[in-house]
Amino acid sequence: MVVLLAFSSCQEQQKIAFVDNGKVINDYQMKIDIETRFKKKDEAYTRKTDSVGQSYQIDAQQTQMRLSQLSQDKQQEGSQEFSQKWQGIQQQLQLEQQQMQQSFNQEMDSVIVKVKAFVGEYGKAKGYTYILGKNEAGSVLYGSASNDISEEVAKAINEAYNVKSTEKVVATEEKEVSEK
Repeated sequence: MVVLLAFSSCQEQQKIAFVDNGKVINDYQMKIDIETRFKKKDEAYTRKTDSVGQSYQIDAQQTQMRLSQLSQDKQQEGSQEFSQKWQGIQQQLQLEQQQMQQSFNQEMDSVIVKVKAFVGEYGKAKGYTYILGKNEAGSVLYGSASNDISEEVAKAINEAYNVKSTEKVVATEEKEVSEK
């Protein structure tokens, strides 16, 4: 009995918590900033495609009127030229959209990497033995609300992000002033 008490008193209490991965990521200002920036890019892309679509309609009508006055062979030749021209434009637009999506995915992947790294450093700094991740896959099926540190991690990561963002703005402004 004495051995058991001595052994249990030597055992260090493990500090375990969990974070709701989705909540921390969705509340992370860096992710919000990326989504805002890409929403603006997507809106600009949509305006561009709408404009190209209108140009296509006008060009199609003009080409059709012009070709209707030509011989059958010339009509076919003109129709092929028209199709090739617009097919190239359409391919360029698709490429732009793919590049934009790829860039967005890369930036969102970097958000996830940064959150994981931050949670690891946060856990070390706060003396946690484990910080588990709660997600849709069910890695944490149940956790007492007292062990959920999602709010404090989200607050801490945003504070760190805001400090870095402020430092970046100050550095950029200092650079601009020194270049003048």
